[in-house]
Amino acid sequence: MLALLVSIALVCLLLAVLRRVPTGHVQVVHRRGHPPRLLEPGLHLLWPGLDRAGHRIDLTGQILQFQDALADARGVRGRVYWQVLEPERVDPVIEQAAQLIRNSALQALHGEPGPGPADQRALGSSLKRALNGMLRERGLMVTRVELELA
Repeated sequence: MLALLVSIALVCLLLAVLRRVPTGHVQVVHRRGHPPRLLEPGLHLLWPGLDRAGHRIDLTGQILQFQDALADARGVRGRVYWQVLEPERVDPVIEQAAQLIRNSALQALHGEPGPGPADQRALGSSLKRALNGMLRERGLMVTRVELELA
């Protein structure tokens, strides 16, 4: 009976200290007094009480669709394709990344003149440059912008 309890406790301890990071992701780990470090894909051992697992950050491309959210920006709808370039920079704001991109797109679109149907592609390129200028310091990169003018 004692051996069973000890083995269950040992299994629980192992499950608490082992972290599996899937392919295409990194895991941020915080240790007291040290800068955060990144765990690459694979199986890792964390020290209980010393290491604290932070965000799991997806490094693959992601899509942000906006339809009604940019209605005040001249009826522009579309998609912003983005990805994380520097996980250590994006870690503090990863939970608000979609809202940060949405707000930056609104800000950039308000600075642009009203588009005609012919400059849909030019507006998308201009928006991509503006977004990258705003988001690069946060560790994010916009790879493509597809716009639909209402």
